Amino acid sequence: MHKFLIILPLLLGASPAFAQTPGADIKVPRELTDPRAADKVDRAMQAMTKALLDLKVGEVQAAAEGRKPTAAERKLTVGDLARRDHVDVQREIAEAGPKITQSMKALSDALPAIMKALDDASRAIDRAAANMPDPTYPRR
Repeated sequence: MHKFLIILPLLLGASPAFAQTPGADIKVPRELTDPRAADKVDRAMQAMTKALLDLKVGEVQAAAEGRKPTAAERKLTVGDLARRDHVDVQREIAEAGPKITQSMKALSDALPAIMKALDDASRAIDRAAANMPDPTYPRR
């Protein structure tokens, strides 16, 4: 699931490749081959993770349990809960950087084959649709 969330924006960024005409040479978008783009995604993920870990949730937890929060709960953050469960989210996000780069390279390598397969499938669907009977044609 996490890989999908990382790769989905990259696929959406590759939309100019989908505008290619059938049979044209497929050019892989520069964003998918540029290591700086992977670094940019990695930095953005780290910043979003830090913001999420700093989110205070103790008062929400107390309200869900139908009571007033304690002084300690008012300071409780998502990061505190993660550390309580022995999860080092920031380390995991930092380690995702090389995986993002590898995923982008794999996607850029596979994109021409994916586009060719989609083009072939589109032509096959067009051929099948051309052979379908006309539903408005009178029956005998």
